[in-house]
Amino acid sequence: MGAFVVVTTVGTEEQANLIASELVARRHASCVNIVTGVRSVYRWQGKICRDAEFLLIVKTLESEYAAVQAAIQELHSYELPEILAFKVCKSEEKFLAWIGASLDKNAPFSDEEERELLDESNY
Repeated sequence: MGAFVVVTTVGTEEQANLIASELVARRHASCVNIVTGVRSVYRWQGKICRDAEFLLIVKTLESEYAAVQAAIQELHSYELPEILAFKVCKSEEKFLAWIGASLDKNAPFSDEEERELLDESNY
């Protein structure tokens, strides 16, 4: 199974933090970057829209794509969220191994990870 990069945009920082945190907590993503200052111009329902958004860059495995997509759709406020997946063609082998290890659902959480997951203020 290869690595994937999945991108989506959201309208608020709170939603960006929620989706990023949930994807990592559920072990669907090894890392999610939240990029601020994104300006999107698009056509929606017959109008040209211009909105400030937050870009999420999700690192995952191909085997987790369906779960990533489902979680984004579950947590997203948009009627039709952008969810685009790109197969990683090249990467450092150690980085790819880290992605796989961080998504291992059988690996135990550390005490610190448990506290982080239970702390709702992180969302």
